[in-house]
Amino acid sequence: MTDDPERCGWAGTDPEYRRYHDEEWGFPLHGDRPLFEKISLEGFQAGLSWITILRRRPAFRELFHGFEIDAVAAITPDDVDRLMTDTRIIRNRAKIEATIGNARAVQQLTAHDPGALDRLVWSFAPVAHARPATLADIPAVTAESTALSKALRAHGFRFVGPTTMYALMQSAGLVDDHVAGCWRAAEAAVGA
Repeated sequence: MTDDPERCGWAGTDPEYRRYHDEEWGFPLHGDRPLFEKISLEGFQAGLSWITILRRRPAFRELFHGFEIDAVAAITPDDVDRLMTDTRIIRNRAKIEATIGNARAVQQLTAHDPGALDRLVWSFAPVAHARPATLADIPAVTAESTALSKALRAHGFRFVGPTTMYALMQSAGLVDDHVAGCWRAAEAAVGA
Protein backbone atom coordinates (compact mmCIF):
# COMPACT_ATOMS: atom_id res chain seq x y z
CA MET A 1 0.00 0.00 0.00
CA THR A 2 1.32 3.46 -0.87
CA ASP A 3 1.39 6.36 1.58
CA ASP A 4 -1.88 7.72 0.19
CA PRO A 5 -3.70 4.91 -1.59
CA GLU A 6 -6.94 5.31 -3.51
CA ARG A 7 -9.92 4.85 -1.17
CA CYS A 8 -13.68 4.79 -1.41
CA GLY A 9 -14.85 8.39 -1.80
CA TRP A 10 -16.75 8.42 1.50
CA ALA A 11 -13.48 8.07 3.45
CA GLY A 12 -12.60 11.67 2.61
CA THR A 13 -9.57 13.23 4.27
CA ASP A 14 -10.38 12.83 7.97
CA PRO A 15 -7.63 10.65 9.50
CA GLU A 16 -10.05 8.69 11.73
CA TYR A 17 -12.43 8.07 8.85
CA ARG A 18 -9.53 6.84 6.70
CA ARG A 19 -8.30 4.57 9.51
CA TYR A 20 -11.82 3.16 9.88
CA HIS A 21 -12.03 2.57 6.12
CA ASP A 22 -8.61 0.94 5.99
CA GLU A 23 -8.78 -1.18 9.15
CA GLU A 24 -12.43 -1.92 9.99
CA TRP A 25 -15.08 -1.27 7.36
CA GLY A 26 -15.87 -4.43 5.45
CA PHE A 27 -13.75 -6.77 7.56
CA PRO A 28 -15.77 -9.81 8.69
CA LEU A 29 -16.90 -9.22 12.28
CA HIS A 30 -18.07 -12.11 14.43
CA GLY A 31 -19.26 -12.60 17.99
CA ASP A 32 -22.43 -11.70 19.85
CA ARG A 33 -20.84 -8.78 21.74
CA PRO A 34 -19.04 -7.17 18.76
CA LEU A 35 -22.15 -7.48 16.60
CA PHE A 36 -24.35 -6.09 19.39
CA GLU A 37 -22.01 -3.09 19.61
CA LYS A 38 -22.15 -2.60 15.85
CA ILE A 39 -25.96 -2.90 15.79
CA SER A 40 -26.13 -0.36 18.63
CA LEU A 41 -23.83 2.15 16.98
CA GLU A 42 -25.57 1.77 13.62
CA GLY A 43 -28.86 2.48 15.41
CA PHE A 44 -27.42 5.64 16.94
CA GLN A 45 -26.15 6.65 13.50
CA ALA A 46 -29.64 6.60 11.94
CA GLY A 47 -30.20 10.12 10.57
CA LEU A 48 -26.61 11.19 11.27
CA SER A 49 -23.25 10.77 9.59
CA TRP A 50 -21.08 7.81 10.56
CA ILE A 51 -18.13 10.08 11.39
CA THR A 52 -20.27 11.62 14.16
CA ILE A 53 -20.64 8.17 15.73
CA LEU A 54 -17.04 7.18 15.07
CA ARG A 55 -15.72 10.25 16.87
CA ARG A 56 -17.99 9.50 19.84
CA ARG A 57 -17.37 5.75 19.89
CA PRO A 58 -14.90 5.87 22.82
CA ALA A 59 -17.53 7.61 24.97
CA PHE A 60 -20.24 5.20 23.81
CA ARG A 61 -17.99 2.31 24.80
CA GLU A 62 -17.30 3.86 28.18
CA LEU A 63 -20.90 4.75 29.01
CA PHE A 64 -22.38 1.52 27.62
CA HIS A 65 -19.95 -0.70 29.55
CA GLY A 66 -17.94 -1.79 26.53
CA PHE A 67 -21.22 -3.04 25.05
CA GLU A 68 -21.10 -6.05 27.35
CA ILE A 69 -24.59 -7.38 26.80
CA ASP A 70 -25.49 -8.15 30.43
CA ALA A 71 -24.20 -4.78 31.66
CA VAL A 72 -26.17 -2.86 29.02
CA ALA A 73 -29.29 -4.90 29.76
CA ALA A 74 -28.96 -3.87 33.43
CA ILE A 75 -28.97 -0.11 32.71
CA THR A 76 -31.72 1.47 34.81
CA PRO A 77 -34.08 4.39 34.12
CA ASP A 78 -31.91 6.53 36.43
CA ASP A 79 -28.89 5.55 34.31
CA VAL A 80 -30.81 6.59 31.19
CA ASP A 81 -31.46 10.00 32.75
CA ARG A 82 -27.71 10.36 33.39
CA LEU A 83 -26.89 9.28 29.82
CA MET A 84 -29.28 11.94 28.54
CA THR A 85 -27.08 14.62 30.13
CA ASP A 86 -23.76 13.36 28.72
CA THR A 87 -22.81 15.48 25.70
CA ARG A 88 -20.16 12.99 24.59
CA ILE A 89 -22.81 10.69 23.07
CA ILE A 90 -25.96 11.10 21.00
CA ARG A 91 -28.58 12.06 23.58
CA ASN A 92 -31.62 10.48 22.02
CA ARG A 93 -33.79 8.76 24.63
CA ALA A 94 -35.45 6.45 22.11
CA LYS A 95 -32.08 5.25 20.80
CA ILE A 96 -30.64 4.83 24.30
CA GLU A 97 -33.68 2.84 25.41
CA ALA A 98 -33.59 0.78 22.21
CA THR A 99 -29.96 -0.13 22.92
CA ILE A 100 -30.92 -1.36 26.38
CA GLY A 101 -33.92 -3.24 25.00
CA ASN A 102 -31.76 -4.73 22.26
CA ALA A 103 -29.30 -5.98 24.90
CA ARG A 104 -32.21 -7.73 26.60
CA ALA A 105 -33.27 -9.19 23.26
CA VAL A 106 -29.73 -10.52 22.76
CA GLN A 107 -29.86 -12.06 26.24
CA GLN A 108 -33.06 -13.91 25.34
CA LEU A 109 -31.71 -14.96 21.95
CA THR A 110 -28.44 -16.28 23.35
CA ALA A 111 -29.55 -17.52 26.80
CA HIS A 112 -29.37 -21.18 25.79
CA ASP A 113 -27.51 -20.68 22.54
CA PRO A 114 -24.33 -18.57 22.76
CA GLY A 115 -23.41 -17.31 19.31
CA ALA A 116 -27.03 -17.15 18.19
CA LEU A 117 -26.87 -13.44 17.33
CA ASP A 118 -23.74 -14.02 15.26
CA ARG A 119 -25.35 -16.91 13.40
CA LEU A 120 -28.59 -14.99 12.87
CA VAL A 121 -26.86 -11.93 11.44
CA TRP A 122 -24.50 -13.93 9.23
CA SER A 123 -27.32 -16.11 7.91
CA PHE A 124 -28.34 -13.06 5.86
CA ALA A 125 -24.98 -12.58 4.14
CA PRO A 126 -25.63 -12.75 0.40
CA VAL A 127 -24.23 -15.72 -1.46
CA ALA A 128 -22.97 -13.47 -4.26
CA HIS A 129 -22.36 -9.74 -4.17
CA ALA A 130 -21.06 -7.73 -7.11
CA ARG A 131 -18.34 -5.17 -6.40
CA PRO A 132 -19.73 -1.65 -6.95
CA ALA A 133 -17.96 0.35 -9.64
CA THR A 134 -18.81 3.68 -7.96
CA LEU A 135 -20.46 4.93 -4.78
CA ALA A 136 -23.63 5.48 -6.84
CA ASP A 137 -23.78 1.71 -7.43
CA ILE A 138 -24.07 0.94 -3.71
CA PRO A 139 -27.65 0.26 -2.65
CA ALA A 140 -29.17 1.67 0.53
CA VAL A 141 -31.34 -1.42 1.06
CA THR A 142 -31.27 -4.98 -0.23
CA ALA A 143 -33.57 -7.97 0.08
CA GLU A 144 -31.10 -9.42 2.60
CA SER A 145 -30.99 -6.28 4.75
CA THR A 146 -34.79 -6.13 4.71
CA ALA A 147 -34.99 -9.78 5.78
CA LEU A 148 -32.38 -9.25 8.52
CA SER A 149 -34.33 -6.24 9.80
CA LYS A 150 -37.52 -8.29 9.91
CA ALA A 151 -35.79 -11.18 11.71
CA LEU A 152 -34.26 -8.91 14.35
CA ARG A 153 -37.57 -7.12 14.89
CA ALA A 154 -39.22 -10.49 15.40
CA HIS A 155 -36.77 -11.00 18.28
CA GLY A 156 -37.69 -7.61 19.80
CA PHE A 157 -34.92 -5.41 18.40
CA ARG A 158 -35.55 -1.74 17.60
CA PHE A 159 -33.73 0.81 15.40
CA VAL A 160 -32.83 -2.00 13.02
CA GLY A 161 -34.52 -0.83 9.82
CA PRO A 162 -33.46 -2.18 6.42
CA THR A 163 -31.17 0.79 5.64
CA THR A 164 -29.51 0.57 9.05
CA MET A 165 -29.06 -3.17 8.59
CA TYR A 166 -27.46 -2.68 5.19
CA ALA A 167 -25.00 -0.30 6.83
CA LEU A 168 -24.34 -3.05 9.39
CA MET A 169 -23.82 -5.60 6.62
CA GLN A 170 -21.25 -3.29 5.02
CA SER A 171 -19.40 -2.39 8.19
CA ALA A 172 -19.39 -5.95 9.58
CA GLY A 173 -18.16 -7.44 6.31
CA LEU A 174 -21.25 -9.39 5.27
CA VAL A 175 -20.86 -7.53 1.98
CA ASP A 176 -17.75 -5.93 0.50
CA ASP A 177 -18.75 -2.56 -0.92
CA HIS A 178 -15.26 -1.14 -1.42
CA VAL A 179 -15.57 0.37 -4.89
CA ALA A 180 -13.47 -0.62 -7.86
CA GLY A 181 -10.20 1.29 -7.70
CA CYS A 182 -10.09 1.36 -3.89
CA TRP A 183 -6.93 -0.29 -2.55
CA ARG A 184 -9.06 -2.53 -0.30
CA ALA A 185 -10.98 -3.79 -3.36
CA ALA A 186 -7.71 -4.46 -5.17
CA GLU A 187 -6.37 -6.28 -2.11
CA ALA A 188 -9.52 -8.43 -1.94
CA ALA A 189 -9.19 -9.30 -5.63
CA VAL A 190 -5.62 -10.51 -5.07
CA GLY A 191 -6.76 -12.67 -2.13
CA ALA A 192 -9.69 -14.15 -4.08
